[in-house]
Amino acid sequence: MSKDLIFEIGTEEIPAGFVPKALGSLEGFLKKALDSRKISYEAVVPVGTPRRLALMATGVAERQPDAKVEVRGPQVKAAFDEKGNPSGALIGFAKAQGVAIEDLKRVKTDKGEYLYATKEINGEDTEKILPGMLLDVVSRDFFAKAMRWGAYDISFARPIHWILAVFGGRTVDFSFGHIKAGSSTYGHRFLSNRTIPIEVDSVDSYIKRLRDAYVIVDPAERRSIIEKGLHHEAGKADGAILPDEGLVEEVTYLVEYPVVLRGSFSEEFLTLPRDVIVNAMREHQRYFSIVNRNGALLPYFLTVANTKAVDMDVVRKGNERVLRARLNDAKFYYEQDIKKRLVERVAALKGVVFQAKLGTSYEKVERFTSLALVIGARLGFSRAVEPGEKPADFATDALNPASLDRQNADPGLYAKCVLGRAALLAKADLTSGMVGEFPKLQGVMGSIYAKRGGEVDEVATAIYEHYLPSASGGALPASVPGAIVSIADKLDTITGCFGVGLIPTGAQDPYALRRQALGIIAIILDKSFRVQLDSLVDASLDNLGKKLLKGREETREAVLEFFKERLKNQLLSQDLPFDSIDAVLSAPWFDMVDAVKRVRSLEGFKKNPACASLVVASKRVLNILKGVSITDKVDESLFSFPEEAGLYKTENEIAPRIEEYWKKGDYEAVFSTLASIKGDIDAFFDKVMVMAEDERVRKNRLSLLSKLRDLYWRIADLSRLAV
Repeated sequence: MSKDLIFEIGTEEIPAGFVPKALGSLEGFLKKALDSRKISYEAVVPVGTPRRLALMATGVAERQPDAKVEVRGPQVKAAFDEKGNPSGALIGFAKAQGVAIEDLKRVKTDKGEYLYATKEINGEDTEKILPGMLLDVVSRDFFAKAMRWGAYDISFARPIHWILAVFGGRTVDFSFGHIKAGSSTYGHRFLSNRTIPIEVDSVDSYIKRLRDAYVIVDPAERRSIIEKGLHHEAGKADGAILPDEGLVEEVTYLVEYPVVLRGSFSEEFLTLPRDVIVNAMREHQRYFSIVNRNGALLPYFLTVANTKAVDMDVVRKGNERVLRARLNDAKFYYEQDIKKRLVERVAALKGVVFQAKLGTSYEKVERFTSLALVIGARLGFSRAVEPGEKPADFATDALNPASLDRQNADPGLYAKCVLGRAALLAKADLTSGMVGEFPKLQGVMGSIYAKRGGEVDEVATAIYEHYLPSASGGALPASVPGAIVSIADKLDTITGCFGVGLIPTGAQDPYALRRQALGIIAIILDKSFRVQLDSLVDASLDNLGKKLLKGREETREAVLEFFKERLKNQLLSQDLPFDSIDAVLSAPWFDMVDAVKRVRSLEGFKKNPACASLVVASKRVLNILKGVSITDKVDESLFSFPEEAGLYKTENEIAPRIEEYWKKGDYEAVFSTLASIKGDIDAFFDKVMVMAEDERVRKNRLSLLSKLRDLYWRIADLSRLAV
């Protein structure tokens, strides 16, 4: 027999961003608790709103199954004395297990013969287990931030007002701090009588009675209502919703009873840049934008209210007043900002602190402008910096790409000017009134102001793109200048923070260094930039100079290890095997495009029959050469066995071919060539004792193995493969 379980935690409004993750965590905790106690169930469905987190578990077994458990006791030889009498260990074991000594059975294992006790365990009623289980679930730490309230010794995202726990129509009796679980919940804060409890005895009654009390408890149902309402209202205005999945997700968890409402604003505001209007509506008011068939904004907005007022016109007008004030502010700041060219704002960055130990935003801009120019030159995208040339020089007309004759200018010089100008102007909009009022428009406004100020399109685009990706898995820069400036800015932040001791620990990463490192990796791989990361870190450390508070080498190693872990996790997320990743990242990996190519090639090589033998051989070579310093060349006159000469000859024959394939990046050919040496390696290890007594012979054989290792160590540490 089975029953249904309804479990709900009623709270004050929880931030929308907390709710989905909390529901997922609750679901996971309950499933794990049921599974660990061997209580079967059909499904556990998480539902919730800003004021309640709930789980509906259907088909939950009424009791645990009975079980037979075998417990290992002492070895037979230690269980009896010379006369065959039970030892103290045996008597203690039997007593602890509640069985008679004669009921123990003997079992032979690889480690000897043991005595085992077989115990019958009767399953408990689920109803008796649930109180402790649910208390454990609600006590778990599954919020990024939790709070305490009153004098109570419990914490949660927001104060808890009630707990509903019903199994098979009966209340599960337990308390969380001062909150005692019951069989009732409460409806909408404004649309129902919040003082009258709603009794619940089943999943169906839970959903229906809450709906009657103006609570749509299922997030999927709420989202569907919202989406239909948005499209319906937009259609009535002869428009369509500007797609915004993130905002739909957010408002789904902001309301319990969604009501979509359309309002309007004055067409005079349509003279503002589109991004300004959309941002003002979205970020401050959670309003949706409406566009026409050509994608142009219409003077309307849509909002999702959490209540159905008697007169919705009053609600509409209130929202319109709020938006009008916001757009008036935006219009004022925009009109003030455009009185000054973007390049004229750069000097004001000297008064903006980036980080107390790392200096001002102007100093940061100088650093990553220099770094961007280094990256551009190393990629062959742009001309190298001239002696004495400084970042500030790109504020002059001489190095302004807009002042160059694009058709006749040297491409390398033009590219350098675009990079230098874009990097120098990248943060200039931080001093604008618009970004001060609407921080999420940084980069967006810089791009807009750059175009208005006569900057070339490549510069304006790079200013916007250098903030990308703005989130994990987000859009990447499309242009090469945008990609290079983004890498330079992010790398300066990472090396700078590591250099002054601001290193991420656990969940603490105030400067989002993990996200920025992943962004750099994603850009490099997306653009196939063939650049050595270690050399870029060196260049970034050079720019930091005296601002480094930790040792340069210590900082360098920490930064590279930080990137290595991020790259490893990135590749694991692509379902590439750990051993192949580990093998490649144990070799030189700083050219990340090349490293990923090696990982994929290594996966193909695993199917080669010779791979397993090479892995075994490489492990032997690694163990033999561990801690050994090889300085001598191989001396053929010291060979005692033909297998030594055979291995040496094959090494010399294939080494140039492997070198050629390695330079071309043809790793399939590298591994195929390595496979051809299998027979010589096997023969060598079968016949030759490496650690000979004669020191000269021993060193010569070690040099021979070192030469073998040199064939593959730059590509992958084959000893790390699990084949």
